[in-house]
Amino acid sequence: MSLVELIAGADERGLTASGLACLDRCVSLLGGDDDILRPLWASLADGSDAEEWATRLEQARVKLGTEDDAVEPDTAPVASAEGEATLLARRMLAAAPADRSAGVREWADACSVAALRIHRLLDASAAGASSVDSHRAGRTEGMSPLVAAELRRQTRVLELLAEHGSGGLRQALAVSTEGRRVLRAVVSRRARGRA
Repeated sequence: MSLVELIAGADERGLTASGLACLDRCVSLLGGDDDILRPLWASLADGSDAEEWATRLEQARVKLGTEDDAVEPDTAPVASAEGEATLLARRMLAAAPADRSAGVREWADACSVAALRIHRLLDASAAGASSVDSHRAGRTEGMSPLVAAELRRQTRVLELLAEHGSGGLRQALAVSTEGRRVLRAVVSRRARGRA
């Protein structure tokens, strides 16, 4: 099943976990540590009410310094791949719905696209078209290694939630943690290359 199909068939918890996992893998671009989004994961795991989710989301935005950010238009000029990747991560966090029952499918879908674009921007071996839409629909030819790994992680998170419900959250978090480490290493390697 393609990633697009998995998102279309996911329930609210699966969609929220999918969007959160994409954001979690990219949180180091915002200067966040490994545990900054843990309260949001805990909110999903313990079935906290919508108000608790909203509170924890706002706390994450404050800690990451994005609570007052306006989401810049897509036409805003960006000086580097890292700058564009950071902007995409900021948009993911800014667009996270305070009410999980409203707009979570659109958010999860947008996070999926943004995370794949971030990985493509930061993959030194990436070449060819910049669109990730065909990959999300199941066509994998021409995909760079970093994008392919991110696509597998996104698919795995949705499969875990579909198969195990809330019981799959711990495994989904582990998948996300692995991806966060990979992306952090890529960013570090790129920084050393520029030094």
